Amino acid sequence: MFAPAAETFPLTAAQRDIWLDQISRGDSPLYNIGGYLQLTGPVDPANLHRALEQLVAAHESLRTVLMPGAGADGLPLQSYAAVMPLTLPLHDFSDHPEPTRAAQALVNDYMRRPYALDGSPLLDFRLIRLAQDQHWLVGQAHHLILDGWGFGQLFKSLGELYSALMAGECLELSAPGYRAFIADDAQYQASKSYSLDKAYWLEKYRELPEPLLVSRYHNRRATDPAPSHVRMKQFAERHNASAFHVLLAVLHAYFTRTAQRDEWIVGLPLLNRNGARFKATLGHFAQVSAVRMAFADGLDFGALVVEVGDALKRDFRHQRFPLSELNRSLELSREERAQLFEVSVSYELEDHDYCYGEAEAHTVKVSNGYEATPLAIHLRTNSYNDDAALHLVHHRAWIEDAEAQAIAGRLLHILEQGLESPTLKLQDFHISAPAEQLQIQAWNQTEKTAADEQLIHRRIEQQARIRPYAVAAVYQGQHLTYAQLNRQANALAQRLIYQGVRPDDRVAIVSRRSLETLVGLLAVLKAGAVYVPIDPSHPRERLHYLLSDSAPVVVLTLSTLIDRLPPLAMPLIELDHSADSQGADNNPQVAGLSSDNLVYVIYTSGSTGQPKGVMVEHRTLANLVDWHCDAFDVKAGSHTSSLAGFGFDAMAWEVWPTLCAGATLHLAPVQDSGEDIEAMLNWWRAQPLDVSFLPTPVAEYAFSQDEEHPTLRTLLIGGDRLRQFVHNRRYAVVNNYGPTETTVVATSGQILANGSLHIGGPIANTRVYVLDEQLQPMPVGVPGELYIGGAGVARGYLNQPQLTEERFVADAFSDVEQARMYRSGDLVRWNADGTLNYLGRNDDQVKIRGMRIELGEIEAMLASLEGVKDAVALVRDLQLLAWFTETSAVDTDALSPAMRARLPGYMVPRAFTRLASLPLTANGKLDRRALPDPDPAYLLGQAYEAPKSEVEIAMAAIWARVLGVERVGRHDNFFELGGHSLLAVNLVEQLRKAGLTADVHALLSQPTLAALAAWQNDAQAFKAPANLIPPGCARITPQMLSLVSLEQSAIDRIVASVPGGAANVQEIYPLAPLQEGILYHHLAAGDSDPYLLQPQFAFADVSRLNAFCDALQRVIERNDMLRTALFWEGLQTPVQVVWRQAPMLVQETALHDLFNAPRMDLTQAPLLHLVYAHDPANHRIAAVLRYHHVIMDHIALDVLSHELQAVLLGNEASLVAPVPYRN
Repeated sequence: MFAPAAETFPLTAAQRDIWLDQISRGDSPLYNIGGYLQLTGPVDPANLHRALEQLVAAHESLRTVLMPGAGADGLPLQSYAAVMPLTLPLHDFSDHPEPTRAAQALVNDYMRRPYALDGSPLLDFRLIRLAQDQHWLVGQAHHLILDGWGFGQLFKSLGELYSALMAGECLELSAPGYRAFIADDAQYQASKSYSLDKAYWLEKYRELPEPLLVSRYHNRRATDPAPSHVRMKQFAERHNASAFHVLLAVLHAYFTRTAQRDEWIVGLPLLNRNGARFKATLGHFAQVSAVRMAFADGLDFGALVVEVGDALKRDFRHQRFPLSELNRSLELSREERAQLFEVSVSYELEDHDYCYGEAEAHTVKVSNGYEATPLAIHLRTNSYNDDAALHLVHHRAWIEDAEAQAIAGRLLHILEQGLESPTLKLQDFHISAPAEQLQIQAWNQTEKTAADEQLIHRRIEQQARIRPYAVAAVYQGQHLTYAQLNRQANALAQRLIYQGVRPDDRVAIVSRRSLETLVGLLAVLKAGAVYVPIDPSHPRERLHYLLSDSAPVVVLTLSTLIDRLPPLAMPLIELDHSADSQGADNNPQVAGLSSDNLVYVIYTSGSTGQPKGVMVEHRTLANLVDWHCDAFDVKAGSHTSSLAGFGFDAMAWEVWPTLCAGATLHLAPVQDSGEDIEAMLNWWRAQPLDVSFLPTPVAEYAFSQDEEHPTLRTLLIGGDRLRQFVHNRRYAVVNNYGPTETTVVATSGQILANGSLHIGGPIANTRVYVLDEQLQPMPVGVPGELYIGGAGVARGYLNQPQLTEERFVADAFSDVEQARMYRSGDLVRWNADGTLNYLGRNDDQVKIRGMRIELGEIEAMLASLEGVKDAVALVRDLQLLAWFTETSAVDTDALSPAMRARLPGYMVPRAFTRLASLPLTANGKLDRRALPDPDPAYLLGQAYEAPKSEVEIAMAAIWARVLGVERVGRHDNFFELGGHSLLAVNLVEQLRKAGLTADVHALLSQPTLAALAAWQNDAQAFKAPANLIPPGCARITPQMLSLVSLEQSAIDRIVASVPGGAANVQEIYPLAPLQEGILYHHLAAGDSDPYLLQPQFAFADVSRLNAFCDALQRVIERNDMLRTALFWEGLQTPVQVVWRQAPMLVQETALHDLFNAPRMDLTQAPLLHLVYAHDPANHRIAAVLRYHHVIMDHIALDVLSHELQAVLLGNEASLVAPVPYRN
């Protein structure tokens, strides 16, 4: 540490922002910058050292000394040491077997060592020898004293000084000192220009575009060679622009297309060295400008490049205004959106070639391994050969490694297209790289030759001829052979024809699963007509609508269901009283019937509240049959099942492939009181099935109960989103997806335990497209809307030509004339293996404060909280609101903090309203318009809870004064009350003046009043004597215990209770008084335990459960108390034992046993266990975190939740070091 000079200076605006961010991140190397010079030729280390000393003497910024807390409101000041000696250590790797690899490892390690901002030097150099004439001169500095441009100038000036010394000359360097820029910066902030610039930026961002990237989860680098830099510059010159404008135009084309939005924001680093005055001054000048990329629709690439240049020119006049001031003025929430942009772009001269005496030198930049921005794009050029390299540095919280590599390739492909075709419109660019396009085309090569016979009933007639006595169907002990099925269907078909039924006439079947119903379905087809299956359990009003809209010429039903029907104007035939075998051997011949005729109309839910009838033709059903029989080896002798509800399109999938193949169909019993899942599964297990379909929720329930099937070969699931699949079964599990409009199944694929819960790839003769709003393909991994083309696309909607035209659109990707594709409204993305991931409905997404959210995710999280039964979320009057029903009493004031611990702040509803039941429409759907308005008091914020302890009361008064608010409650969040980083420094300073312990890092990690007060109480605790038990200790002796006195025999008994023995014991010390009381009640309670707590959690799938457990284990490793066990047997006073390693117990159980907690063994750490169970009915994994109150209270639980969130988001470096409980 160096003594500061007498004269002191404030930090510039840019320096202040770096300092604030650095202290908020703790010991992070985020602001380490530097690299190395590759020196080829003779090097004199002594002269190099002298040149370095001359350089430091010439530039005062390199001698910066920070003075913590010396400025106003707790900010530091800076001064410049008169002399700052600098060493130049030499690392000799010339004898190393791999000198370059060893040198690179040293450099990388060196760049990751953080600086202390306590007045110590902020600059460091070292020399690495790889061979006699090969050296690396490594330089590193904190960004506070140097920027990227400055480093280039530093190496240039150092080379000049060194060369002069080698020539026996003396070189004088002259440049304005950094203090001149400090004065210039202060003058600007007090000027009219500052006010005008501020007004410009605030107007520009009066309304914020939504974020471009959404956090997912380290930082990595992807590098790709760029096309010749010469072509970029030539293109730019023709458009009166720069190569940088061309790069930004490429990014605009990519991000607007992939994010499907019109505008986005990019961060552009600026030199901020106005004029020539400070060009040679070393110091931190750089700033970042937030450029709003919003341009007119329909621009071609050349015009876009010009528009980008014009936009930058407009911004350039105001570029000096600090970005941090803009963030604060816009009141960006640190929790929701701490920065305006997620992507930064720089255009850099990568290689400066210098002469160091007789040695040639060129620079190599080195990353510190940390990247705060989700995606940083650097186009780095070489000044000698005009080549360029595109570097992408990304944070894995947002972008995975493979995705970054793919983005780089796509950007280069867009650039090539733009350079080749300047008049190409943005919407016409191919966003996917050529290899991706070919891969997607390959995944859609599903062509299979169609069978000769396309009429479904004729295939069944053929089975009746070939195997008349084979069993076609079984139902409750009765069966039909193929001959019987065919004869009975012939008889009924003749009756329908007699009634005047013709091709494409509709015949409604209001029925249930039964042999008679099966006969009726086949008879309708034989008559050339179209069956319309209708579930008799529908409300009378819906039955009336379905019969009215479908306008059947005949209605078929069972005699037991007639009373449920509305009055009918058309003939009615009772299926169970229509048996007539006369003339039944003759198959009806219907003239003009072809595969283009309709086979059925099935009604699905409509967005208007009224169902819509989907018209499916014989040829599309035949394609489903052919694919199914081939894919799942269904043939004569196979056994399948039918459990799907009548009127559900899956029933067609169960019935027709089986009968067309000559297999046996087992029909599940019908239950009048609704489907009993247990009874259904009991029946299912008893059938000798080879292939079977179960609706996804039923299958998930079977998985959760570990249900197996003795004969099943393949289980098909579908109809709902699969939430979890954690154990492989003895049979294959195939997930299927398909709207009714694409004939039941469009994609299909086998899933494996703990793998991707994908929906498979396209089935035979089907093509699937992931498209943007302009119907252009999206690259692999990028979400888009799913469109389905090929042989399965239905004719359209009955009686709704306008809706048909809207949803069934021309397939521009097909070579087939007049081919159509169906717009599903579902969001999906391609996986790298050719499967698709289902992401939800397109219309389930809304925006809150510019952030895109899915209401379903919020509803699922709210429903997972203890006591909550049903949950609904929606946006009303720009407010995110929630309603819920209960299974047990719920404290509405506790819901917001519980949600905040699990979701980002912008996804936490402003108000929660308790309902006795959810309002429903007449057709049984949720009536969102009938949800009552919330209590206005709740919209004002969380219920106020007054500070309790003396520390909380004192802190609350200071918070209120600094934030300018009337009062501060225990659970109020500093940043939600309007706090920001500058006010945080001011607050910490005021707390210190009041005799309270605090620092900015602690405030950032403990932002509520109660949490910060608890932290400060810990920080003020007495300084305990040092722990004397060394790591790896073979035996612990009494002299090693600094906080408790124990005999050797007692220590040995304690150690014997710890797995791993003495080597796994970190420390032993007494219980606190409160802990002694808890232990007393624990021992007195017998089999029960009043201090065992069980907060409830829910997870969408196994991967999220595993991530949670991994993060929780990391929190356990950070906190001594979470690795603590108790020991009391044979001791006068109980003690607590801190283990060095304490793996958390994670255990699966049955759902009904989830809360049946056994008594916890307090002698075995950690005293928190996670128990989970699969909950298929609610599409989740339910879990409880069992922990004992002896190690954690509710404040500690808040801290644990905060640390968990930080670890899960990859922000562990931002956490303040925990205070050991021993203190």
